[in-house]
Amino acid sequence: MSDNQSQQIPGLKQKKVFKIIVLGDSGVGKTCLTYRFCEGQFLEKSEATIGVDFRERNIKIGHEDIKLQLWDTAGQERFRKSMVQHYYRNVHAVVIVYDVTKPETFHSIASWMQEVESHGLMRAPRVLVGNKCDCGTPESRLATTYAQRLADKYGMPLFETSALLDTECNNVESIFMTLAHKLYSKQPLRVVSVEGEHRPGVVTLPRQKRPTATNSTDSCLCN
Repeated sequence: MSDNQSQQIPGLKQKKVFKIIVLGDSGVGKTCLTYRFCEGQFLEKSEATIGVDFRERNIKIGHEDIKLQLWDTAGQERFRKSMVQHYYRNVHAVVIVYDVTKPETFHSIASWMQEVESHGLMRAPRVLVGNKCDCGTPESRLATTYAQRLADKYGMPLFETSALLDTECNNVESIFMTLAHKLYSKQPLRVVSVEGEHRPGVVTLPRQKRPTATNSTDSCLCN
């Protein structure tokens, strides 16, 4: 069976699950962006993330169900040291966010990229997001040309948006859907969940060999 075909397993419903981490300094609006994408509205009362904020959304690509898991980490270093290794485990894609009205958050991108590189994610799909385009004045916001130059340097697409404005909702949608389509096209290992459970546990099916008596080649239920 080819990688592009779904293997039907009785009693199980297959679904691809992608883990996307959202990086950036504290206060750039990471939580509001993930909330806007998953809930379709602005998070009115947002507090600083302590540890990790986790959200999910189910989408469809073609006729296939996809689950996006968005992991939003605290920007403050003192909250991140204890869980950074767990946070970067099994990551499929990366979103790096800065505040267009705060140049210091833009200058921090280099250090975030160093962290991404140290965890071996430079080949993973990545995007750069300038948030809070509704704030300040055009003169006070970071020029798009500077951001685009940095995005080109790291080989990332650039999005400028606002988690607050309803008119920017489609732009927020595009950020995560762009990554989802890139990940889907790569056809990673499938994960499956037990059909009928309210919040099903997710398991990865291991590689299994057919009985040696049949003298057949290895097969993988994950494909």
